[in-house]
Amino acid sequence: MKKLTGYISAFLLGTMLLTGCQTSSVKQPETAVSKTETAVTKNETAEAKNETEKASAEESADAIDTVTLYITRHGKTMLNTSDRSQGWIDAPLTPAGIEVASALGRGLKLEGVEFDAVYTSDSGRAIETAEIVLKEKGQNLEIHKDKRLREFNFGTYEGMPNDEMWGAIAAAQSMSLDDMMASMQTGSFMDTVAPFADTLAQLDKDKAAEEGNWPAEDIATIQDRLQAAFNDIVKESMDKGYGDVLVVSHGLSIGTFLSTVDANAKVPTSGLKNASVSKVVVKDGIYTVETVNDLSYAEKGK
Repeated sequence: MKKLTGYISAFLLGTMLLTGCQTSSVKQPETAVSKTETAVTKNETAEAKNETEKASAEESADAIDTVTLYITRHGKTMLNTSDRSQGWIDAPLTPAGIEVASALGRGLKLEGVEFDAVYTSDSGRAIETAEIVLKEKGQNLEIHKDKRLREFNFGTYEGMPNDEMWGAIAAAQSMSLDDMMASMQTGSFMDTVAPFADTLAQLDKDKAAEEGNWPAEDIATIQDRLQAAFNDIVKESMDKGYGDVLVVSHGLSIGTFLSTVDANAKVPTSGLKNASVSKVVVKDGIYTVETVNDLSYAEKGK
């Protein structure tokens, strides 16, 4: 009996040792695979890091500290011609609008202006103007669209005859339309557009809510979105080495932006002309308005 017990014990011990050896021999390949996978992961991480550092180095190599913005108002549209308010709603360029945009492109080419990048609002009239300018200049550049570069939003007053919209604003300010128009000739551009936008926003607040429409914007909202858009354009331009940049926007918005960054900018109270150029140089975060409402490029391109 003792011998039988001894045989059993020896058998069990041998089995356990054999099983242990087998388990150990199986684990070895797993450990090797795990080490290989770890090495591959480390290599991939190192490669990704190198690519990131390389891209960062290339971007730093392209970076510049000065950007010149050629800020242009779109060509004349059908709604401009019919003297209706045109903010976020859109209309195509008229034949005259196409002609002046073409002249602008030719004039810029004659002056040797080469753009590194192009930005526009997402309104069709701004995009169409940029396309015509680039075609006339023989430049094939991507057009970056930014809705923050749109014209003022007039809310439920969009598309209304201008004298009716301005008449409503004059009445809200306890003035006749003639008196308000006369007062506009004595102050600055912002003296006109700031109360215009704020009054219209107040008039439209309840009406827009009832109709489920986008409400007219107050001046602070407009200034904030325009400043943010231009700051982003300048940052991207500096990072990517875009020295000369075309920006196509809208009359009131351009005038407001120029007046915001430079209180001494000579923005006419009558507004900016279609296809006019306002040149702004940006360096060290400082916006310097060099020209306003310049029609010389379009004149030269006629």
